[in-house]
Amino acid sequence: MPDNLESLREASEAKLARLRAILKDLGSCLIAYSGGVDSTFLLKVGTEVLGERCVGLVAHSASMPEAEQREARDLAEHMGARLVVAQSNELDDPRYAANPVDRCYYCKLELFSICERKRVELGLAAILDGFNADDRADWRPGHRAGAEKSVRSVLAEAGLTKNEIRAWSQKLGLPTWDKPQMACLSSRLPYGTPVTAQRLGQIGGAEADLRGLGLRQLRVRWHGDVARIEVAAEEYERLLDPELRHKAVAALKRRGFHFVSLDLEPFRSGRMNEAAGITARST
Repeated sequence: MPDNLESLREASEAKLARLRAILKDLGSCLIAYSGGVDSTFLLKVGTEVLGERCVGLVAHSASMPEAEQREARDLAEHMGARLVVAQSNELDDPRYAANPVDRCYYCKLELFSICERKRVELGLAAILDGFNADDRADWRPGHRAGAEKSVRSVLAEAGLTKNEIRAWSQKLGLPTWDKPQMACLSSRLPYGTPVTAQRLGQIGGAEADLRGLGLRQLRVRWHGDVARIEVAAEEYERLLDPELRHKAVAALKRRGFHFVSLDLEPFRSGRMNEAAGITARST
């Protein structure tokens, strides 16, 4: 997490002003909202600028942990933001379920189609997502779906980076300011391994169990009978404690894994992409 929050805010004041101006010019918007760092910040600022004319849409999906869905709804209520809930059925799309390298494209295509229907129903001007300026350097096939559906990435348009968004979120009192990076549960499966509701439930439950033991930044990678745990470097030593390790192994075996391994390399976003030979330049 950034430790120079005040200097980040000072350096990005003009960017925040630009974001507010973009939102004001739009007049109304529907935000694809997940409860993560970026979309929460956008919903907060959008609500401040547009009031009831800013609406967040949270999608119920098998690829999003139930706890995350509940937290997103509770947080929107806490912020006083207007929120609608919709069901996303990306698993019904065989192109998504096959888990190709551009799986996220099909997921976002489903989400933004839902958003477009709701935008028209509510009479709002535009659909916005949480894509930020740093995301341009990452492999984001879902952004292509956004472009096809005319989704605006106003955080990136304003030039706001992830750390700047965290810094302003802290200033605004948002509990997400230091929230670990999240990704859909399908990202725990190697590309080409079919995505099923059973596997997503197994992974989501396993990660919830580990968070219940006090771990924060982690992934449970699915390899058939094997669960491969990745944790942040600063939490690695904790899993070497015999008592905690025993509880973690027992919990994951209850979830149906036969073997539990701890990756010697600390967690970092994008490792599954690297294993498949995907880089940002692949876009």
